Amino acid sequence: MPNLIDLYRIDNYNDTFALGHYARVLDALDRRTGHNVAFKVMRPEHLSPDGDARWEYRAFANEANLLMKLVDSPQVIDLVDCGYISSQSEAPGDGEITSFQRDVMGFAQAMANHAQEGWRPYLTLENLPRASNLLYLMKPNRPNIRWRLPSEEGLALALQFANMLKLSHQQGIVYLDHKLEHVYWDGTQLQVIDLNSSRQLEGDPNSPSNLQYYRMDIHNLCVGILYPIFTGLSPQKATLRPQPGTWSDVEARYKDITELDFGVEPTLSSAIKALLQQGAAMQYATVDEFLNRLYEAGALHGWDFPNHYTSPSSRDARTQLRAGLTRLRKGEELLREARDLFREAAIQEGITDDLEAELRRLVKAVNETLNNRVIP
Repeated sequence: MPNLIDLYRIDNYNDTFALGHYARVLDALDRRTGHNVAFKVMRPEHLSPDGDARWEYRAFANEANLLMKLVDSPQVIDLVDCGYISSQSEAPGDGEITSFQRDVMGFAQAMANHAQEGWRPYLTLENLPRASNLLYLMKPNRPNIRWRLPSEEGLALALQFANMLKLSHQQGIVYLDHKLEHVYWDGTQLQVIDLNSSRQLEGDPNSPSNLQYYRMDIHNLCVGILYPIFTGLSPQKATLRPQPGTWSDVEARYKDITELDFGVEPTLSSAIKALLQQGAAMQYATVDEFLNRLYEAGALHGWDFPNHYTSPSSRDARTQLRAGLTRLRKGEELLREARDLFREAAIQEGITDDLEAELRRLVKAVNETLNNRVIP
């Protein structure tokens, strides 16, 4: 049986900004392919002394199964490998490993035996850059700072997320676990992680209970993702912070939020406010209903959608807006690169005190500029 180090080089934790309940996630090198991956392994405290596979244990097989069912969605993270490791260290360094790669059925069938042996499940996933995680980007690092996505990008993200949910709901899958730490966004492309609390619905897809889950999924999108990206605040009317992650938390997290407060962002389009308010009030029974209202809001911002009028002037203005946002993102990227160059120069041995002071002044000035940036 292979050793963990034969298949993977395990590096540092990459989840420290938003710790999860089920697992720890570490950067790793897949020695079989040479690719950098995210190694997601169950926390050792969830191992049962009697060898029972608790719900945290079973969540890994659930997530692997759903990831493969949604493999055609460009918004869903890719599954690379799944299996079990013998190591009980939170950050595993060695020990035996059983790798099923993408054989999700074999992975699930082997669960009971590996649980009895005290082995932990793992998933290897596409590794997404922390700099694209929306909680990491939008969470303020000092008081009285708040960032929000431009409406153009917020609408693009909402459209991609809704299309992901549409594909999911067609297969009887509800995502449910909507929170910013699960969302990666680079200005154009959405990617979503963590389906371990998502659910495959059983029975008649049009049964009242299943239809209620679809409605809840849209509600959670509007409240847990879209409200924060358009306002920079959590739906609990507080600064952004990681959300609890147990299965019961997922079901109850936004249950009592049926109305949203946009007082902090009075310049937000009334059409976008109405779109989200209806979602919070659970007035969308299907993703198609939500998409239709999204198209209406998008048309007012210069988007072209079938059966929704957009004026030529608005269309042209949107083209200029998108070009400007591209330049803003590039500008912020260059500012960060400049800051890092100043910072690296300032820590070199042998430079004069005068030069070090100037470099540190520049680092501070660039950080202040980035703290007042336009785009998170």
